[in-house]
Amino acid sequence: MSRSTETTLRVRYAETDQMGVVYYSNYLVWMEIGRTDFCLHSGFRYRDMEAEDGVMIAVAEARCRYRRPARYDDRILIRTSLTSLKRRILTFSYDIRNADTGEQLATGATVHVAVGADGAQRSIPSRQFDLLSTRAEAPRE
Repeated sequence: MSRSTETTLRVRYAETDQMGVVYYSNYLVWMEIGRTDFCLHSGFRYRDMEAEDGVMIAVAEARCRYRRPARYDDRILIRTSLTSLKRRILTFSYDIRNADTGEQLATGATVHVAVGADGAQRSIPSRQFDLLSTRAEAPRE
């Protein structure tokens, strides 16, 4: 099983600014799409963890390094990896590229804290933790 997942999407016109370049905040949306696909490919749907276990992974930190612009109708490849996994904290990394040329457009990372509906920290449920640990690049803690 691959440790990273790849998600492909096409830039929509609404994601671009007046200069025809993808507006910067859309990269964070693309990271979320990659993260959701990562969970799915790990063996669970993120929304089921919220609904059945009452646990969410809230974004505590996000960073993105923009390297080249993406433009309307470009095919985008989002490579998502889980670089750190602890019982309450996860870190994902992202490599965003033009799917046709392979040119790197951006890199990024998000740090997440597992919380309940009340906002208090929780542990990631054992089932999801075990599934994620088989895909994590770093040893689980």
